[in-house]
Amino acid sequence: MNSQPELVRTPWATTHPLLLEYYDTEWGTPIYTEQGLFERLSLEAFQAGLSWLTILKKRPAFRDAFHDFDPDQVAAMKDKELDRLMLNPAIIRNRQKIVATRNNARATIELRGDGGLSTFLWSFKPEVTPCPDTASDVPTTSPESLALSKALRKRGFSFVGPTTMYALMEAIGMVDTHIMSSHRRGVSGIWPR
Repeated sequence: MNSQPELVRTPWATTHPLLLEYYDTEWGTPIYTEQGLFERLSLEAFQAGLSWLTILKKRPAFRDAFHDFDPDQVAAMKDKELDRLMLNPAIIRNRQKIVATRNNARATIELRGDGGLSTFLWSFKPEVTPCPDTASDVPTTSPESLALSKALRKRGFSFVGPTTMYALMEAIGMVDTHIMSSHRRGVSGIWPR
């Protein structure tokens, strides 16, 4: 008999070992580096319309295909290299999303003159975070994710809709949508438990 209490997690995290590991070690932990944020922004864009599990399974291949999401290297990718990615079954072969990743890398570089991607993204951190008791209490957008989406589009980014940006905000700890009883609630250190 196990005498330790079972850890409480949001339901989506319990459906696959990769999701469980991601939830327990990464999701909701603050990210501030340009490369780390560019990777999350890119992967969230590829996830649109798909499951996060699909992305996690393909993440090593995405990292390989997109130079570990180094914005300078991705921005310099030639059309022929993007064409080859369309033949790579290890990633999501969506031409619009592949091209958007390169364009978003170029837009990331442009942001350096205004403080960089981290400063830009984190300037949209809300004053309060949700306090969901159940997964159904977790919002999918917010006024801040809508504003961030619009601001990124103005700066030349694409595949950055409000729902995608809210998912990014959750992933990088900008909002804490761990359910209140989760052992990971407050892990960001930004929001109280």
